[in-house]
Amino acid sequence: MNKAGQAAPDQAAALRERLDSVNARIAEACRRADRSESEVTLVAVSKTVPVERIRAAIESGVRILGENRVQEAAEKIPALCETSAAGNVSWHLIGHLQSNKARRAIELFDYIESIDSLKLAERLNSIAGEMGKKLPVLLEVNLGEESSKSGVTEGEALVVCERVARFENLSLRGLMTVPPFLEDLDQVRPYFKRLRALREEAIGAGIVGPEFRELSMGMSHDFEVAIEEGASLVRIGTAIFGSRG
Repeated sequence: MNKAGQAAPDQAAALRERLDSVNARIAEACRRADRSESEVTLVAVSKTVPVERIRAAIESGVRILGENRVQEAAEKIPALCETSAAGNVSWHLIGHLQSNKARRAIELFDYIESIDSLKLAERLNSIAGEMGKKLPVLLEVNLGEESSKSGVTEGEALVVCERVARFENLSLRGLMTVPPFLEDLDQVRPYFKRLRALREEAIGAGIVGPEFRELSMGMSHDFEVAIEEGASLVRIGTAIFGSRG
């Protein structure tokens, strides 16, 4: 990093090269699935990434950034305020949100992808109302039923969707999932299919609004399969920023 807080030229160039590669892979996956590239939005996951590298990503064209933790984001987002404003950047919370950090999350983030309980949704709705905001959110579904991951169960999803869709201060835009990490991508594909089926079931039942169309699924190792199965938001970190640590 230089004195101005910018990424070194070689680091910035490497980041741009990785970003170009990711965008090319997104385009190719869309082509295979007979989808328009405009249907898929990249969320660059910047957890544990230093500010100077995030700034380089914004300057290279990244327009949505995803952070996992409120405390970490509270340090980064103000530091990147001017760069974010110039690039019209949107910040998404994609990690588990503790209810006692809900107010700060609404202050910091433009979009919360990780609503993992009705109780959390109720708290966010109440606080957003106090702050005069209409907050875009996704419902996280734990399709793998992994104890290490957050999210409502597949069986609970439609009931929670129906309740959250009624909240005046939340805009329920769709569903999010983090499937089990599996090397064989053919074993991951069914999880993406199931999330898409849940979305269609919710729409068919008439329990959600017209804005309920997003599927946030797919990360660095499986985003192409996710796109083939209907992902509209892909959350990609390592493939853009390189390995952590």
